[in-house]
Amino acid sequence: MARAREESDPEQNPDAHADPEAVAREIVLRQLTAQARSRQELATALAKKDVPEAAAQAVLDRMEDVGLVDDSRFAEGWVASRQQRRHLSRRALRHELQRKGVDGEVIGEVLQGVDDEDEYTAALDLAERKARSMSGLEPHVRRRRLAGALARKGFGAGVVTRVLAEVGGGSEGTDEAWD
Repeated sequence: MARAREESDPEQNPDAHADPEAVAREIVLRQLTAQARSRQELATALAKKDVPEAAAQAVLDRMEDVGLVDDSRFAEGWVASRQQRRHLSRRALRHELQRKGVDGEVIGEVLQGVDDEDEYTAALDLAERKARSMSGLEPHVRRRRLAGALARKGFGAGVVTRVLAEVGGGSEGTDEAWD
């Protein structure tokens, strides 16, 4: 029974259908149903399923024409989501989009929409959440750990310093707190 299901599932067995474009279309639609994806991610998924490159390109071009595949829209949604939920810096967002195969020009355009205040807000939200779980620590330990968490998310020294001054609350913002 499982073998019969595998043979009829084009994502498990692309040879189940004679038309490689139909197979590619089914795979792409299934991938997009699960979550938004970049064109490069979809091309990689098709290559893993041994879909001929010509069929893959034709299907991806058609999906772009009808608006189902749009790297610019994908990148905008990715940035909004990741900045809100994961509190990432522009640098970290750029790196993630590059890994997903989004064109550098598209990344640049999308990240222009992330201003310094957006980045500061993301860093502050992250620091406030982390600081709540560190309330029992000494101030200098808490500041050091918060600074490390912010740096790992890609925030620059200026943003980290500004956030620590606000979250740290005054006297903890002195240089002695870093010792």
